[in-house]
Amino acid sequence: MAKLLECALNFSEGRREDVIRAIVAAAEGVRVLDVSSDKDHNRTVLTFVGSPEAAAEAALRVSAKAVELIDMNQHRGAHPRMGAVDVIPFVPLGQASMEEAIAVARQVGQRLGEELGIPVYLYEEAATRPERRNLADVRQGEYEGLALKMAKPEWKPDFGPDHPHPTAGATAVGARIYLVAYNVNLGTSDVRFAKAIAHALRAKTGGLKNVKALGVMLQERNLAQVTMNIVDPFQTPLYRVLEMVRIEAARYGVPVVGSEIVGLVPLTVILEAARYYLQLENFRDDQVLETRLWGGLDESPSTMRGGRSSAPRNSLDDSVRSTNADCNTGTNSN
Repeated sequence: MAKLLECALNFSEGRREDVIRAIVAAAEGVRVLDVSSDKDHNRTVLTFVGSPEAAAEAALRVSAKAVELIDMNQHRGAHPRMGAVDVIPFVPLGQASMEEAIAVARQVGQRLGEELGIPVYLYEEAATRPERRNLADVRQGEYEGLALKMAKPEWKPDFGPDHPHPTAGATAVGARIYLVAYNVNLGTSDVRFAKAIAHALRAKTGGLKNVKALGVMLQERNLAQVTMNIVDPFQTPLYRVLEMVRIEAARYGVPVVGSEIVGLVPLTVILEAARYYLQLENFRDDQVLETRLWGGLDESPSTMRGGRSSAPRNSLDDSVRSTNADCNTGTNSN
């Protein structure tokens, strides 16, 4: 398998379809795998894959178009954010190494600062200091608190100016293993329950390892949501996360009414959920018809840490979809 990098670039627009399409169209020279937009969060996750060089250039072109079309002074949404291009994570796939993903992240961060005048913070594996590994810490204060935060010496950006871009804020660029953005919707309009459940689940507050979570309100559906990033879905499977949400929700007499995955998910993650809920004994990955048609899983989670993505959609019309989800990149991460 060739050296590939996946990029799950998050930009702060989920409502204006013409703007979303224009930004996505800038992703040239790579294969667009998915576009997930959410109106409540006012955010889009654009997922594409290509060689390290192609992924870097596409991320820069998409960023330039987003900076041109998005004014953060007018932006409102449920999801934490600090910039028009909020977060740019690179995930190594195939024969690509984490070291190569880190190098690309730092190259892209430097060029964003030099060419677009955007202050850039490096996070996760690309971070230059321990306190910047966690995206939630980097994003704390969000766009509105960015100027005050950046005035502190300890929050001087890794690249770019030491003040926010006047309309684009700041951007986090990083390298990481594959994460899954996963949301659970609750049968209540009281967001306090979602926040309490998120607090119980969040690794940082004593919950499940590898889980970052927030409680938010979906105004269009009048539902509270626990929005999460599972930063290592191979160690902390989705079924375990969902069952803990159900346990905590039962304390408040609140039902779970649905869940969703934002963007792409490795096949291995879905198969683990099937094994658990169907109580499958000795079930093998190659018993899935599609894996036989594909020739089997090319990489195992232990070597790829990203599994195999679901079959990509090729046309923009098919891949642009509105969800009442999150585009979980900032609570949590991306």
